[in-house]
Amino acid sequence: MREIIFDTETTGLDSRDDRVIELGGVELVNRFPTGRTFHHYINPQGRAIHEEAQAVHGISAADLAGKPTFAEIAQAWLDFTDGAKLVAHNATFDIGFLNVEFGRLGHPVVDPGRVVDTLALARRKHPMGPNSLDALCRRYGIDNTKRTKHGALLDSELLAEVYIELIGGKQAALVLDSSTAPARGGENVRHIEIIVAQRPAPLPSRLTEAERAAHAAMVATLGEKALWLKATSPDSNTATS
Repeated sequence: MREIIFDTETTGLDSRDDRVIELGGVELVNRFPTGRTFHHYINPQGRAIHEEAQAVHGISAADLAGKPTFAEIAQAWLDFTDGAKLVAHNATFDIGFLNVEFGRLGHPVVDPGRVVDTLALARRKHPMGPNSLDALCRRYGIDNTKRTKHGALLDSELLAEVYIELIGGKQAALVLDSSTAPARGGENVRHIEIIVAQRPAPLPSRLTEAERAAHAAMVATLGEKALWLKATSPDSNTATS
């Protein structure tokens, strides 16, 4: 399964009038990064960048002088994303801009069935929020200290890590050993080694000290014969004769 995690930066918030000025993406195959990326700054062809937008992404008109137009990078993006799912945070915004840009070139809109919105995933998994990209990085212990401004490629790389956590974390990878051994019947088979990816550090506890204290106070009211006390006893897993 091939997926492209992507992000855009724009001159403003109105897809009908504003333009895409940065487009970045990273490739996942079977939920693992392949190292393939796409990244372009894009000349908005005279469209001014709103001050509010520039304050977010830090891209100025001078930065885009001499950069290719969207028409010049469109086919490269289509080739990079061909046949893949498209994954974005608040995907309606990014897909909306891409659809307008491609519409100007006579290309059909993106099939909604190809699109995965990580903001919608996060809201279902963490309904109490917050669910911004920065907040999700903090929740999952992902280092985003380099993100002083929004940037399409950096945000795509961070979102790829967040996306993997949202859908269940890194799974065990199957690695085929180069050595072979004869199987029953005389055929050769490859040995399979299972490698389980480990977190660099445990996730921080989501319980506050006040919540811990409230729980302890509630447990204290249950009485000595409470099933909770038996289940959490150090001897609860000890086999009995």
